[in-house]
Amino acid sequence: MLKLHNTLTRSKQEFQPIQPNKVRMYVCGMTVYDFCHLGHARVMVVFDMVARWLRASGYEVTYVRNITDIDDKIIKRASENNESIQSLTQRFITAMDEDSAKLGIIRPDLEPRATEHVQGMLDMISQLIAKGFAYQADNGDVFYKVRSFNDYGKLSGKTLDDLRAGERVDVDGHKHDPLDFVLWKSAKAGEPYWESPWGNGRPGWHIECSAMSAELLGQHFDIHGGGQDLQFPHHENEIAQSEATHGCTMANYWLHNGFVRVDDEKMSKSLGNFFTIREVLEKYDPEVVRFFILRAHYRSPLNYSDKHLDDAKASLTRLYTALRGLQVPSIDIDWQQPPAARFKAAMDDDFNTAEALAVLFELANELNKDRSPQTAALLKQLAGIVGLLQRDPQAFMQGDIQGDDAAGELDIDSLITARINAKKAKDFAEADRIRKALSDAGIVLEDTAQGTTWRRA
Repeated sequence: MLKLHNTLTRSKQEFQPIQPNKVRMYVCGMTVYDFCHLGHARVMVVFDMVARWLRASGYEVTYVRNITDIDDKIIKRASENNESIQSLTQRFITAMDEDSAKLGIIRPDLEPRATEHVQGMLDMISQLIAKGFAYQADNGDVFYKVRSFNDYGKLSGKTLDDLRAGERVDVDGHKHDPLDFVLWKSAKAGEPYWESPWGNGRPGWHIECSAMSAELLGQHFDIHGGGQDLQFPHHENEIAQSEATHGCTMANYWLHNGFVRVDDEKMSKSLGNFFTIREVLEKYDPEVVRFFILRAHYRSPLNYSDKHLDDAKASLTRLYTALRGLQVPSIDIDWQQPPAARFKAAMDDDFNTAEALAVLFELANELNKDRSPQTAALLKQLAGIVGLLQRDPQAFMQGDIQGDDAAGELDIDSLITARINAKKAKDFAEADRIRKALSDAGIVLEDTAQGTTWRRA
């Protein structure tokens, strides 16, 4: 039985979908005004893993991850760049798709853009006003009345008394209460806008996800996910909006992945300590980055450093080394078999990928001893469920030779041939010189009975 840690109840619960064998999951996606950083990569990889395991467990999954393509930061960046908002957002959506594809992420079933769902937001705001949960201020903005929703704070555990003006809420003299948050922003000169009953303007950020999730998954769905930083105020505000509008529970289970940290601080653009996915992939194979993310439990902090990524690379190489040289058949996994059963138990325990990957290393150790195609098949099949070990082992270990690498200037195969010829001629000094030249360029030669192969150091 799959168990999830539900942020809403602060406990681990058995997963019971609303409809038998069907799961509807909504995850808050990216605001597309810049390249995605490693924190975004963690959200994408984690919920890709969740969707993969749900499907492997026999569920029919509808996975929605939204795109915020209208926002203060987007407007500001487009103005700074002297380009249209549409050009800016499409450029970074394309970059996001390229980055996520490299990380082995399966595209969500639906990727709604906020600008395509403004009418649903207008309808929801109208209902909130009619029910007394929202009001239009004298500056034209529409605000949600936080104190009108009795359950406000149930996700984050915050109480209204704890939430004072200036503590993660904007001080705005037009609000009736400092805790109130904006649903509709009246248009400023030169900004994009939509027509509304309250004048020209654009939606606030929180209302976007409430409207899109209801339109695409229904008013009551199974799983809502996102980064830990969204728990408050974004997800808290989503609950307040959605449940006040519809009069029912928004989502049964709330999942939040932990922060990526650098020097014990959360990685974020506002702190200036972030690394874009593209920067990281210049130094590390995308599968190494995916492995690095998955080997920590999704709710745990993830500490970024070159040392940790180097260790992830070495660990993933161990798994690929075990598979090297074997013909791996395709099999149906027998979940009663002890290694598979342990893998399943780990994944069913709140997606414990750290324990699941430990099972892969147990299988690799066994494979190094017995060289059994069946063991190899089980290792590859289980790893494939979480998006790992699906490449040719030798291709992974050789890696992509970049033009600016020391190795990129070398014709490796020709040098191996020259070394073989030197050894045949008993010119061992030349053979050693070639091996050292390759070693200095980060290339390790391995002499076997079948011949000489190479891999990246």
